Formats: sequence, structure tokens, C-alpha cells
Amino acid sequence: MKIALCVAALLGLCAPPAGSQTVGLSGVLGNKALVIVDGNSPKVLGAGETFKGVKVVSAQGDHAVISIDGKQHTLRIGDAPASVGGGGGAEGSGTRIVLTSTSGGHFLTLGQINGRSAEMVVDTGATSVAMSTQHAERLGIEFTAGQPVQISTANGVIPGWRLKLAAVKVGDVTVREVDAVVSSGSMPYVLLGNSFLTRFQMTRTNDQLVLEKRY
Repeated sequence: MKIALCVAALLGLCAPPAGSQTVGLSGVLGNKALVIVDGNSPKVLGAGETFKGVKVVSAQGDHAVISIDGKQHTLRIGDAPASVGGGGGAEGSGTRIVLTSTSGGHFLTLGQINGRSAEMVVDTGATSVAMSTQHAERLGIEFTAGQPVQISTANGVIPGWRLKLAAVKVGDVTVREVDAVVSSGSMPYVLLGNSFLTRFQMTRTNDQLVLEKRY
């Protein structure tokens, strides 16, 4: 089996329910929080500082307290982004993802695989969702129970394992029973390949790619 390991310059970002935002915490520097709002690059905010309506109340250790519309929320490093502020439907019941390219050329998103947080890059050149053994171990995936495969890379053929992921979630959109490959090679991010992308109708306009979930 061959799998392309090139990375497309696309950011997976779910459009949250009206009036809401997706907010995640990528790190804490002293008493400052690295906050990700709606999939944008991390913003360093100290106590009392506000970005896109998200106010940092405090930050320490592995968590930060934020305030949106007067309501406080606790964010922890490694947790998947939470949809906060405004109403919403059932967990993971969203149907629309907006992918936005920027001048930087590479875009990341925090999502979930089988309920655990993962940094992802959308890759239209990858046949399946792909990850390294290090990613799989951190996500609690028993990849050695999968089907052994041989993966062709620029550095030769390396061993891997083919399996199914129970759920892959980006923002408020969840896709279940997703084909995936775990590679013994090094990979910086989990690749959202076509086993995830083909579940959507894709429409591109200028620097935006809209994914509407198929039924």
C-alpha cells in the first residue's frame, strides 16, 4: 500500500453554532495563555487581555480560565477546542467545516481522534487518515492489532498498520468509522486524508474550501 506523506496547506476549522466560538489552549507561558480562537494561530494573552471576545481571567500550570459574555470556562492544554458562547446542537452534530488558506501556507487544527486531542493537518494527497506510531501511542490506539502493511516513502518502504478509527472530530463535526494508517516513520502531525475528506462535498472559492457532510 502506498500513502502520500505530503502536507496540503489547508486548515480544518468547523463553523460553530451561531454566536459561538471554538476556543482551545495550546500552552501556558508563566501567567500568560496561548489561546486558539476559531482555529487561528495561538494568541498570547495575559490576565485581563481580550482577543475576539475571549478574555483571559487567569493562567497557570496546564490550564487557563477564560471569560466569554460574562461566563467563565476552564481550558486545559491538550483538550480539544470547546464550542463556547451561544447555543448548539448535540455534541459532534455539526455538518459544515470551513478550510481557510493563509499566506503562511501551512495551517493546523486541534481535533479529536477516539475522544482524545490531536494536532491535525488536512492532506488531500493522503489516501487515509495517517499518523505515526508516536501519535497512536499517545492517543491510546492499539495499532499493532491492525492489518500490517508496507508504506512507500521517499526514504524507502517502511512497516505500518491499517485500521479503523471509531471517530474523528474537527470542531463540531464528527465522522465515524474512518480508515487510517499508522506509520513507523516520523510525522509531525496527524494527516486528515481522503478517508475523512470524501465524507464531504467539497467546494472551493478563492482561499476557502467548504466541506458539507454527505448523508
